[in-house]
Amino acid sequence: MSRAGSVFLIGPMGAGKSTVGRHLAELLQKEFHDTDHEIERRTGASVSLIFEIEGEAGFRRREAAVIEELTARENIVLATGGGVVLSEANRQALHGRGTVVYLKAPLDTLLARTQRDRSRPLLQEGDRRAKLEEIVRLREPLYRAAAHLTIATDHRPAALVAHEIATRLRQLPQSHENLTG
Repeated sequence: MSRAGSVFLIGPMGAGKSTVGRHLAELLQKEFHDTDHEIERRTGASVSLIFEIEGEAGFRRREAAVIEELTARENIVLATGGGVVLSEANRQALHGRGTVVYLKAPLDTLLARTQRDRSRPLLQEGDRRAKLEEIVRLREPLYRAAAHLTIATDHRPAALVAHEIATRLRQLPQSHENLTG
């Protein structure tokens, strides 16, 4: 693992970052953080309300500040928002300060997991499938480039995914070459 021993989970909405992250933090005996929850805690407002009032740009500024602060901490598991990789500065902070794990799931799984969730601002208008498809298409190369390893989350319990990540982390070379699997 990295010099700081932190693990940062990236991937699209519905991939399981928060759920897997909680299990992984418990397994690795690390503190768990979620960027969206941290933003909500600091502002006293939901992500949806922040998007409504400040737009996506305002939310991304808040997200960047939280990423800068949390990635500087040692020995944590951090579940990030799906759009965290849109910022080059965020990608550099994540990649350089810990081990980045890309949680990947097929579009149908992402759609099923977000179907009833009304707290996803980017999926509130229009065709949810088309919007999610576009988001994944645009962000997939960024997820892959930022990740030290890739883990599939489809059709598996979060605890099992967390165990796989823990096992794979122990096998990672110190140099953090970009590994996928």
